[in-house]
Amino acid sequence: MQAGGPVPDWLLSAAAVATVFTVMFDLGLALVPGEFRWVGERPGLMLKGLFSVLVAVPALAWIVVRALDLPRAAEIGIVLMAISPGAPVALRRALGAGGHQAFAPALQIAVAALAVVSMPLSLEAFDQYYGGHATAAPLELARQVFIAQLLPLSLGVLTRRLLAAQAAWLEPRLKRLAGVLLLVLLVLVMANIWQVVIGAGLRVALAIVIATVLALAVGHLLGGPDPATRTATAICSAARNPSLALLVATLNAAPPAITAAVLAYFVIAAVTLIPYIAWRRRAGAFQRQGR
Repeated sequence: MQAGGPVPDWLLSAAAVATVFTVMFDLGLALVPGEFRWVGERPGLMLKGLFSVLVAVPALAWIVVRALDLPRAAEIGIVLMAISPGAPVALRRALGAGGHQAFAPALQIAVAALAVVSMPLSLEAFDQYYGGHATAAPLELARQVFIAQLLPLSLGVLTRRLLAAQAAWLEPRLKRLAGVLLLVLLVLVMANIWQVVIGAGLRVALAIVIATVLALAVGHLLGGPDPATRTATAICSAARNPSLALLVATLNAAPPAITAAVLAYFVIAAVTLIPYIAWRRRAGAFQRQGR
């Protein structure tokens, strides 16, 4: 995440890689592949979740930016984030908020894998509207998704399966480490991009907040009757992937204003998610007390 701040790019990149790898490996340790049978028996629920993340959210974001008549660069940056699904930390946030233990990771994996197809298709559709020539190399997207998410997640699952005792010892310690790394990464990122976020302007910030709230709403509505699957779908829908958005921006030599909008989206959406996550945690705690 480059924004010309005081933190060197190499340090920020190293912190991001270490954090995402640790978070995804830790989540893999907690996964039980056999639980995915529950998801396989409910294909309609998965299809609704994928529709929310891959179709509804980009469409809603486009409606919002057009309605608010944003500057073209800000509009493109917000749309670019909206078509970039599968934020690596979304799964951790979903599970921490009471998301379904089987459905949340299954949806995250499906979304990450399908991003390789959905993003080029979305870019083609928006190119037709904007009269642009943006492209997304599927191999580059696949490489990003595999290294950042699928590889560490798979290694965690394999460690649990092959070294169960060691995995049980490692999991709580790795979870604490992941929490510390996330906090450190947040501080480093904010040190570099706080001026970008503030400079985005009120209308851009408002558009991002509205788009994120609508993403939460549509995900919650399409997540089925189970509160846990609703929570998982809502958070997966609202948490977009800045790494994929910045990759596309870099491949297409996007101007700095578009990158600034992407970075502003990343921060403002993360803050907008906090009340929903707190609400779902409280709701889950009340349900457990009532049993």
